Amino acid sequence: MTIMQIRLTPSLLAWLRCFEATARCRSFTKAASELCVTQGAVSQQVKHLEGWLQRPLFLRTPRALVPTPEGQWLAVVLRESFQAIEGSLGQLKAAPDDRPTALSCAPSFAMGWLTPRLGDFFRAHPEVGLRVIGEFHALDRERMARDDVAAAVRFDLGDYRDLQATEFLDEWLLPVASPGFLAAHPALRSPADLHGALLLHDTSAWAGAGPYEEWEQWLRHAGAPVPPMGQGHHFNLSQLAVGAALAGQGIAIGRAALVLDDLAAGRLVAPFGRPVRSRASYYFVSEMDPTAHTALVQAWLAAQAARFRLQRDAVLAQWMPAAGR
Repeated sequence: MTIMQIRLTPSLLAWLRCFEATARCRSFTKAASELCVTQGAVSQQVKHLEGWLQRPLFLRTPRALVPTPEGQWLAVVLRESFQAIEGSLGQLKAAPDDRPTALSCAPSFAMGWLTPRLGDFFRAHPEVGLRVIGEFHALDRERMARDDVAAAVRFDLGDYRDLQATEFLDEWLLPVASPGFLAAHPALRSPADLHGALLLHDTSAWAGAGPYEEWEQWLRHAGAPVPPMGQGHHFNLSQLAVGAALAGQGIAIGRAALVLDDLAAGRLVAPFGRPVRSRASYYFVSEMDPTAHTALVQAWLAAQAARFRLQRDAVLAQWMPAAGR
């Protein structure tokens, strides 16, 4: 077999970059979003590569793009090569000491739990220059490097292949509503009295979760029937569903980290109690070898979480004495 000598021209490199993103995402549209170009541009670049190689790299099915054996082999080689290049560049690039430390954070947690505590961090570590970014998209090492994100806080199952994910706070779920809503619905005496039209939903609790994950888990634990979920009001953030509950629009599943202050102040009521341990937790996600500033953020978060856990468990103990243990 004769091996041709190939020169990596700018055009060929562009084709390969588009092909690698498409093979990883199994979608021209998702690859285009990642590369910040149009779907048509990515599709055309891949076609150029296939024409240059004189062989198909994808089987184009109605539901997905499936790499051919040759396409799968090339995708693996490219992925490993790009990771090696990124790793080398990351080691060679000198980061200035005064560069802000960017923390990507799930929006509901950022608004409801993190932001009220940030003053303590700024006073203790003014040299870090922490910058919080509210977002909940999926994370991987390449995306964090491209967006210059030092670390992230995510509410999910902690399954990260190429990043370090450390649980720093568990979560408990319980239904919450405003006192006015409960006064207007006196028939709500037990979980069995819940019906779909009253429920407020966060339909994207975490990446990969079902649209009614939290309500269904709590209802199963309470031994109550699961009503038709589509009848309630739907949101894409837990904080929005809780905000609707505060406004008297229904009853939401509250995450203890986000509703504890409202429960303590009487703005929300937990009519049934029965806190349930969520399948998801809050994770600190970073590179395998985080910087000194990133490590400071992680240590501060762990200390704040430990302090909060004591407060939370004291409140939840009225409904479940062993909560949090």
